[in-house]
Amino acid sequence: MTRQTRFENAALTCITVLAGLIWIFPLYWAFVTSLRTESRVVSDQAGLLPDEVNTSSYVDALFNTSLMDWYINSIGTSVIITVVVLLTGMMCAYALSQMEFPGRKALYLIVLASFMVPAQALVVPQFVLMNDLGLINRWGGIILPQLVVPVVIIVYKQFFDAVPKEMKEAVVLDGGGDYTLLFKVFLPLNWGITTALGIITFIMSWNAFLWPFLVVTTEDMMTIPVGITQVNDSFGVAYARIMSVALLAAAPVVIAYLIFQKRVTEAVMISSGVKG
Repeated sequence: MTRQTRFENAALTCITVLAGLIWIFPLYWAFVTSLRTESRVVSDQAGLLPDEVNTSSYVDALFNTSLMDWYINSIGTSVIITVVVLLTGMMCAYALSQMEFPGRKALYLIVLASFMVPAQALVVPQFVLMNDLGLINRWGGIILPQLVVPVVIIVYKQFFDAVPKEMKEAVVLDGGGDYTLLFKVFLPLNWGITTALGIITFIMSWNAFLWPFLVVTTEDMMTIPVGITQVNDSFGVAYARIMSVALLAAAPVVIAYLIFQKRVTEAVMISSGVKG
């Protein structure tokens, strides 16, 4: 290894470490703030290093807020959205890939064109529709508009297109139909893709803020991202309390990411490749 190569590697390492420190500092500061009293947080004496361990803000967040309700709402809606999105996306992709019917290409073009429509542009008609259906402040109102995820359809279709035709012909000769092909042949072949898409869909649903913020107005029906905005104090902003709730809210997603890091990375690469 030449001197220039060693210098380049050292410089790249330093830049990477610096970028990592910059990225992690807000999380570190949130954790340190959550362990302080409110008076200490706004004090001039508060430094970068943790100088006390006070868990009262965590106790307050767990027992004096609707955090557990927000957990239930986020977990329930995210699980339902993930399951329905994967199931419907898989079936739609199978139809577009393996079945012949009029308008198949036009339908696929519509799916591709949906990438060009920002979600914010659909907020008003979706809100009017949910209101007409009586789904304001209901799980249904949170779930229904989030069930359309074109990238899932496109990824599945690309995989189904790559399956050898001989495999399909062998199943048909054995008397198998579309149900057998999809759930007993194609699905077992792409469990990796399904897992990756499921994880990324769950995380996106968990982190969704704009639509749940608009469709939910009662505190007991809020999801985690929306509920955090309700954590305040009658005498001003309670920084330690807000940070403790934010950390508790992010904990499930962080744990899931650490456990399924490889699958999450695969899902991001898949979705980025499709959008690119």
